[in-house]
Amino acid sequence: MPEASQQIPVTVLTGYLGSGKTTLLNRILSENHGRRYAVIVNEFGEIGIDNDLIVESDEEIYEMNNGCVCCTVRGDLIRTVEGLMRRPGRFDAILVETTGLADPAPVAQTFFMDDDVRAKTRLDAVIALVDAKHLPLRLKDSKEAEDQIAFADVIVLNKTDLVTPDELAKVEGLVRAINPTARIHRTSRSAVDLAEVLDRGAFDLSRALESDPHFLDADDDHHHHDHHHHDHGASDIHDVSVKSVSLRAGEMDPKKFFPWIEKITQTEGPNILRLKGIIALKGDPDRYVVQGVHMIIEGDHQRPWKDGETHESRLVFIGRDLDRERLKRTFEACQAA
Repeated sequence: MPEASQQIPVTVLTGYLGSGKTTLLNRILSENHGRRYAVIVNEFGEIGIDNDLIVESDEEIYEMNNGCVCCTVRGDLIRTVEGLMRRPGRFDAILVETTGLADPAPVAQTFFMDDDVRAKTRLDAVIALVDAKHLPLRLKDSKEAEDQIAFADVIVLNKTDLVTPDELAKVEGLVRAINPTARIHRTSRSAVDLAEVLDRGAFDLSRALESDPHFLDADDDHHHHDHHHHDHGASDIHDVSVKSVSLRAGEMDPKKFFPWIEKITQTEGPNILRLKGIIALKGDPDRYVVQGVHMIIEGDHQRPWKDGETHESRLVFIGRDLDRERLKRTFEACQAA
């Protein structure tokens, strides 16, 4: 693997039509932020870029006067990315927009799996834009809206100016019920600081868990004192089919833990949207971090345990039809004697 600094961070942007993706993409392509971003969109027409901002276009790729470029996925995402990488000049980051209905998993898996693409790029984060006003309806209509939230590392809760504080608290409760670990930014008109969205390092395990000390604290006790002022609108949550299961235990026996997680991801893979964890392996001075998308899982030593840190193992699954009791029991059975 080349040095990470040589790999260009790729952000996957999901969200329904009307959630504010176009506004956000236009900001990246027109604002004077001094960085070079490449934006890959599904339908170039949807963005409606102001022609005055386009410096040159070679049909496939439109270059903007702020140094960014925009191109359309023609056929295969991997080919599109490879085409961008062959262009002269370096990009600071690539942003891939998925259509409103698309499941972000295959896009994320592309960057997980393809060796050529992985050599030059690294998956940085999955961002979901959520329309605060229409989310409750979206969740009733479609499982895609739920999957997008479940899958995200960062959630931009947009159009907050259109809802009351109570509605906002309720919507945030719904989002948290589906995905307890994502970072949420409340915005209106997609006015999120680009630094909060791009180059987050959320998929880079060693960084992801460093930058977020509360990562995986989303078990019930922490969760409630955090948000004790609203009850997650229990009646709405009833409709949500994606759930998160947070597990914690002591030090793990690697001979039991690794076969267990392999087996779980193979048998439950289609139901597991994301999994993330920090594992304490017996006899290992380093924290071991794992994360997965459906059936693909990867793990790595992160850093040594610090003095005074409790050597505990924590794992969060986000998915459908997960058997919480069985996961808990079998996870705990992997503990070292």
